[in-house]
Amino acid sequence: MQEFIDFFLNLASQWGYVGIIFLMTLESCFIPFPSEVVMIPAGYLAFKGELNLYLCILCGVLGSIFGALINYYLCFFWGRSVILRFGKYIGINEAKFSKFEEFFEKHGEFSTFICRLLPGIRQYISMPAGLAKMKMFNFILYTGLGSFIWVSILSLLGYFVGQNEELIRLYLKEILIGLVIFAVLASLIYIKVKKPFSKKS
Repeated sequence: MQEFIDFFLNLASQWGYVGIIFLMTLESCFIPFPSEVVMIPAGYLAFKGELNLYLCILCGVLGSIFGALINYYLCFFWGRSVILRFGKYIGINEAKFSKFEEFFEKHGEFSTFICRLLPGIRQYISMPAGLAKMKMFNFILYTGLGSFIWVSILSLLGYFVGQNEELIRLYLKEILIGLVIFAVLASLIYIKVKKPFSKKS
């Protein structure tokens, strides 16, 4: 992590906020690039007065949305035909895919929001959104909301903890556990609230 942090600190001194947008765009699309090594150093630079914390968060959210849109449109235009063409080899047919699209039509907004909080999943939730052709306004809104929470957490962590890698690891682990618990509880509440309306419809 330290090598990535040093790399970003050097990059930020040259590119500033543009560097945050660029790297978070990479992180949010199909390129596996951890947002921790972007937003935590950005928060630290904000603490030092070299960047503005609020602008760092804004740029992080914008980069996340830009990267998510890349995945969204890749699957929007080409994903369905590719999956239906090759999915038969792994048991995916048009009927199953239609059920998936129906599920995402009903629960896509919640899924998009909650998965943006979970590392390892957050980069890829935009793909099923593109496959299901989720409404663009809703996609950007819920992607932005989820990204705002995640980016803010990382930026504030860098702002208050700085370059103390040991503390970063400790707090980041606790934060991730908390987010997983929140995601599970939120999902249970969502299912309980949604179920009566599903029966009525």
